[in-house]
Amino acid sequence: MDFLLVQEPLVRMGAFTGVFVLMALWEVCAPRREWSVKRGYRWLNNLGIVLVDAAVVRVIFPAAAVGTALFAEAQGWGLLRLIELPYWLLVLICVIVLDFAIWAQHVLFHAVPMLWRLHRMHHADLDFDVTTGLRFHPIEILLSMFIKAGVIIILGAPAIAVLVFEVLLNATSMFNHGNVRLPRTFDRLLRWVVVTPEMHRVHHSWHPNETNSNFGFNLPWWDRLFGTYRDQPRDGHTGMTIGINLFRDPCVFR
Repeated sequence: MDFLLVQEPLVRMGAFTGVFVLMALWEVCAPRREWSVKRGYRWLNNLGIVLVDAAVVRVIFPAAAVGTALFAEAQGWGLLRLIELPYWLLVLICVIVLDFAIWAQHVLFHAVPMLWRLHRMHHADLDFDVTTGLRFHPIEILLSMFIKAGVIIILGAPAIAVLVFEVLLNATSMFNHGNVRLPRTFDRLLRWVVVTPEMHRVHHSWHPNETNSNFGFNLPWWDRLFGTYRDQPRDGHTGMTIGINLFRDPCVFR
């Protein structure tokens, strides 16, 4: 238990740094769209929000999601503890169920006006790149942590499964918000396995019916299953307008 609690921040920070640097370099070498706002101050804004979010979570949830899993395990809580399963299958089930929970949470944050007021901070970004995938209101991050903690306790998810999920969610969020170019054929195949930038970019369109589609961050199946999948933006990926109609003043990024 002590080993996981000590190593969890190091594992997550290492994965975050590696994926962030890779995506930032990819965006420089093969951007999908021209940036409409200067990146300097915009990146400072978005990364500053990340630091605030991380600090808030560590103050309110010192042990974070992995600590919740360890606590639930020590108490013997969780539905999955009632059945015998191979450990690898238990981990896989937990990762998939947690991903569905985050998808459902995302839909909820769009559907409930009070929650949308928090979540629209993510959509107010006037460009779409790796830092957009990190830009969330601190209260939304806290609410998300409460939801994840509840799912972890109900499932009795192993700490390893939670750590795997957290690393995957963070990495895929940066990937599918990347301003990167993928071969069209490769993208068509890849989006059956993971949410791609071409798929998620539609979600950041200023057209409301497109904003309310493609909610997935990690696994792409839920949108197809529940009818919220949209293949392409109506204005095309290079012609579409990113953001929401309410906030269009780019001066805050200059």
